[in-house]
Amino acid sequence: MQYTILFLAFFACNFSQRTTPSATSTDTAAPGMEAKTDSIVPPTFDANNRLIRVTKSDAEWKKELDELEYNVLRQEGTERAFTGDLVKNKQKGTYTCRGCGLPLFSSDTKFESGTGWPSYWKPLKPEYVTENQDRAYGMLRTEVECARCGGHLGHVFDDGPKPTGLRYCINSVSLDFVPE
Repeated sequence: MQYTILFLAFFACNFSQRTTPSATSTDTAAPGMEAKTDSIVPPTFDANNRLIRVTKSDAEWKKELDELEYNVLRQEGTERAFTGDLVKNKQKGTYTCRGCGLPLFSSDTKFESGTGWPSYWKPLKPEYVTENQDRAYGMLRTEVECARCGGHLGHVFDDGPKPTGLRYCINSVSLDFVPE
């Protein structure tokens, strides 16, 4: 039974995989920054205490993101399992949105899920990620996006560890890592 659940979890993450270019990294500007989002860009809020969103045209996103980053973050693609640069990262620090630098996950909540993508049992703040129903490919899943820029991060499943029981299965290419 345990292997069946692991297989289904892996299949669910991998099923939305699209043919994507190979992962590369470029030093291009991110929203509100002069360089790649390898630092935390604190959130800003409006007068009603709502997170101020980043909005850009497709042309602007294509200029700032490499081909794989654009495919995953803006077109809801998926990087190949076990190919991401953050899957085996064990350093202490914060995982930020590659599109806008919003701090999303802590290394304290990262765990080894065996799926081939970085997995976390909770976001830094629930309001920093949004969840949407994803009915693609005849399945019902919960997609996770960055609340500031709307970038596709991955999916959340209810087969994670305690205390939440959640597994945020996130594409490495959607994230940057800022060490402590």
